[in-house]
This record gives sequence, C-alpha cells and structure tokens, in this order.
Amino acid sequence: MINPNLPLIDLHRHLDGNIRAQTIWELAQQNNIALPVKHFEDFIPHVQIIESEPDLLAFLKKLDWGVNVLASLDDCKRIAFENVEDVFNAGIHYAELRFSPYYMSMAYNLPIEDVVAAVIDGVNEGMKKYPVKIKLIGILSRTFGVEQCQKELSALLAHKDKLIAIDLAGDEYNYPGELFTNHFKQVANADLHVTIHAGEAAGPASVWQAINDLKAERIGHGVKSYQDESLLEYMQQHNIAIESCLTSNFQTGTVTDLSKHPIKTFLKYGIPVCLNTDDPAVEGIELKGEFKLAQTVLGFTDTEISQLQQNAVAVAFMSDSERKALIEAVAKK
Repeated sequence: MINPNLPLIDLHRHLDGNIRAQTIWELAQQNNIALPVKHFEDFIPHVQIIESEPDLLAFLKKLDWGVNVLASLDDCKRIAFENVEDVFNAGIHYAELRFSPYYMSMAYNLPIEDVVAAVIDGVNEGMKKYPVKIKLIGILSRTFGVEQCQKELSALLAHKDKLIAIDLAGDEYNYPGELFTNHFKQVANADLHVTIHAGEAAGPASVWQAINDLKAERIGHGVKSYQDESLLEYMQQHNIAIESCLTSNFQTGTVTDLSKHPIKTFLKYGIPVCLNTDDPAVEGIELKGEFKLAQTVLGFTDTEISQLQQNAVAVAFMSDSERKALIEAVAKK
C-alpha cells in the first residue's frame, strides 16, 4: 500500500487532459457549442475512454473535446483552478501540471501568451484556496509542426519565471524529436528543466535522441526503453527518470497486457521510475488507483511502492530545500 509517511506526487499530469466532463458540458452550453448528444450521461463516452483505444492518436482525439470548449481566457483560468482542486481532492501533495497553450488556444484563436498567463493565474488562485504545491511545465505540441511549436515556445518563454520545465508531446511517430533540436537549445538557454514524451509511439531510438539531443532529464512514458538494455543501463547511470503511466499506456495500446508493463524492469535496473496519471479525467482514474493497479496487477510489494514514491520525490523539479520541506510536512501529518 501507499506509504503514508512519504509524499504522494504526480509528475506527469496534463492540465489540458484533465478537464472535467461536467465542465466541458457546462462550457459548451455557456459558449453555445453544439454537442453530439442531448444528455450529459450520453456525453461521457465522448470524453472518457471506456476501453483501450487502438493507438496513441485515437487516444489523443478524446482530449480534443475539452480544449474545443475553451472560448475565453476565463475558461482557461477556470480549468487551471479546477485542476488544482482535483489534485487536492486526490490526496496528492505535489504535482507538476503540464499544458500546451497552443492546443488550448486553437479552437477560438486565443492569444497563446495570454493563455499561458491565464493558466498561471488559475493555478495560483487554486493554491491560495487549497494547501497543495503545484509547478507548471509548458508543452510544445509536436503534432502541429515545427513553426507552430516555435510560436508556442516563445509564448511559454515570455513567462519562463513561472514555469519549471518544457516538454515535447503529441505525435511522436510522425514528428520525431530531431525536428525540435533548435527549440530545446532555446530551452537550455532559458535555464528550464526538460522532460520529453518518448518511447511511447516510437522505439528506443526516440528515447536516445531525447536524452542526447534535447537534453531530457526525465522521459515521459518511455515504455519501449525496455527493448534496449544499453539504454536502460545508461539511464540508470545518468539518473534519467521515467514517468510511468500504467492505465494510459494500456488505453493508448502501447501496452496490450498491463501485467507485462515494463515498469518492473525499470525498477529492477535502478532507473528512478515513478508512477503518474497522465490524463486522469479522460482515463477515468486517479493516482491512488494507479498505485493499487501496481499492487494488484503487477504484484508490487509495499517496499517497491515506497521506492516509486521515493523516486518521485528525488526526480521532481524542485530544490533540495523544497524536497526536504515537502517530506517533513507529510511526515508531520
């Protein structure tokens, strides 16, 4: 079971992939957006995955409903605030929420830089109301191409003091990391951390590229890393973390048998792997449920569960003093 003396941390959690179905429904009514059904209960299958999807792109389409109702900056601020509330209600002590401002802006052509500011404001308001610590990661959505990602990066860097890292997400197979090397040189110059979605739709070569060229400190998903033993050894030696998301990997079809998920292999190699949600509203899950899956389906022991928690603390993008304060705060409860 989860160790109550250690923090519960979610490092791979998409803010724009965690828009409540009720909020999507309400914003659609508010913004006069047509929906395919007349009753809320019938809308759930459109925005939440009921069974495994055939591939990553089919999974990602489920997320589109949420961003397609964001007609104003206030809507963006609302979902950011609700994300903080959701983190608190899930019993999570610390989370790094990632978001793609272009993805959130595109349906109504909102100013990308202003979307970033709205998300920051919503999260800050949420932290004033709820005693939980949140940091923000900006996403470059590779699916929309190199030029659009440059606009997105420029908008994010305009608020770089309010962000902790930059991520590359989206269609990994058709838009490989090689296209974005220049973007991440700018990220390095801005002194921001780097986490990259890799080894999900593509193989180990994608993970190597993320590490060597984009300077990834953490890898989102990284499922296919198990196919290259030298990669696993390298990640262990250089303390490169894997942000693992069990239900997500099953629902995207990346893993067809959850009991054979390579997270145990990563742990065995000494890679600092941790457990995360990815898109909880779309997946219909929360972090404590993912830990329960690790125990019941993968047979994780209490010691292994604690190790996952410890790994999350160790690889979170925070200072040593913040780490110490978080551990002490949880231990006192």
